[in-house]
Amino acid sequence: MKSAVETLNPTRVRLTVEVPFEELKPSLDAAYQKINQQVTVPGFRKGKIPARVIDQRFGRAAVLEETVNDALPRFYTQAVDESKIDVLGQPDITDIKGVEDLDKNGLTFIAEVDVRPEIVLPSFEDIEVEVDPIEVTDEDVEKSLEQLRERFASVKDVERAAAAGDIVVIDLEAKVDGEVPEDGTASGVSYEIGSGRLLDGIDEAVVGLSAGESKAFTTELKGGTQAGQSAEVTATVTTVQEKELPALDDEFAQLASEFDTLDALREDSRGRLGRMKEFDQATQAQERVLDALLAKVEIEYPEKLLKDEIETRKHNLEHHQLQPIGQTLETYLAAQGKSREEFDQETEDAAKKGIKTQFVLDAIVGKEEVGVSQEELTEHLIRRAAGSGLTPDQFAQQLVQGGQVPMLVGEVARGKALALVVEAATVKDTTGKEINFDEEDETAETVEAATEETVAETATDEA
Repeated sequence: MKSAVETLNPTRVRLTVEVPFEELKPSLDAAYQKINQQVTVPGFRKGKIPARVIDQRFGRAAVLEETVNDALPRFYTQAVDESKIDVLGQPDITDIKGVEDLDKNGLTFIAEVDVRPEIVLPSFEDIEVEVDPIEVTDEDVEKSLEQLRERFASVKDVERAAAAGDIVVIDLEAKVDGEVPEDGTASGVSYEIGSGRLLDGIDEAVVGLSAGESKAFTTELKGGTQAGQSAEVTATVTTVQEKELPALDDEFAQLASEFDTLDALREDSRGRLGRMKEFDQATQAQERVLDALLAKVEIEYPEKLLKDEIETRKHNLEHHQLQPIGQTLETYLAAQGKSREEFDQETEDAAKKGIKTQFVLDAIVGKEEVGVSQEELTEHLIRRAAGSGLTPDQFAQQLVQGGQVPMLVGEVARGKALALVVEAATVKDTTGKEINFDEEDETAETVEAATEETVAETATDEA
């Protein structure tokens, strides 16, 4: 076999492949064998029909066509390997010649395919970013304790008008253009006044209402078939409930935790908040380092890959996120206050960032020879499984069946690559304190875990 590579542009090449007949003999034999298993000829056992009989009965052209179908993928792959090009996606095969007289002239074909653009990596030490400092204030601690008190709150029915902080049980009816849609009513909705978890304007409507009283207000619907539409909503209060919070004392500490005193609970809350802020700071560092890294790299985007990624993102939004909740893209955009042009641009920008992230981090993986151990892969699998709602075994089985294990390995490798960049970069908080992510520091593990998750969300899968 002979092959030649022609560069069409920085992200696309043309392969011209010539295969002599001698090298097509295995594919020709496979073609006869396949046809042998599919047809029946009187006087011959299935699978034992001579080649000359197959030619006579079904035509040499059918055999040669099957030969080409078997040979093309194999010789295309061989040409790619010999040319040492890093291809993306499936090729466009054209100009297939020689099918009619394969035994005389052999086979020639042309394959055009996208390739990875060349990546010139910057010096990681030149990257500088700023992050928020780790500060746990007394106010933070008290807020955490208040949230804990809320979890242990009790409620009781009261015979009075509803006030801020109360919980009301309400029936809702929405009218759009004077008509109540199919999903325009809801009964027995429990709502805490002031939480902001329902509809805009609901707080003002129900404050001051007693059980059995109603009030109408105009608002924009947030979900359902009429999401984004203006509606007149009538709220009818059926029950008013008052929350009772437990006293913040040692008895509460014993009820809500393993600690005997409020002071011990408060100190534990301070430490827990500190660890959370450390993780938030590490996440912020890797996000900003990634953005700074990408800003220092210029790439050409493979046209077909970019187009496919944009379409995939739009398809996933419409069919996997919006349709299950009864929304269309139009109602979603209306609720978001975005035009179709803004949405298209945001989707393209996100697709470009995903592709660029993968290309750049893969280049670092190659340059730094980043490897992935079985332990690292297992830890990442467990984290991904937790986010999917599946057990690790179920998630792993799903990956194996879908042939997606290499994708998971890539996520871990890219996460480690970005962690290397974060360690090399200069990271300071807004007070000027330099943050070090050394390999032996526990914070480095935090960064590595955080980067794997961000890379998994940001990067795109190659076809």
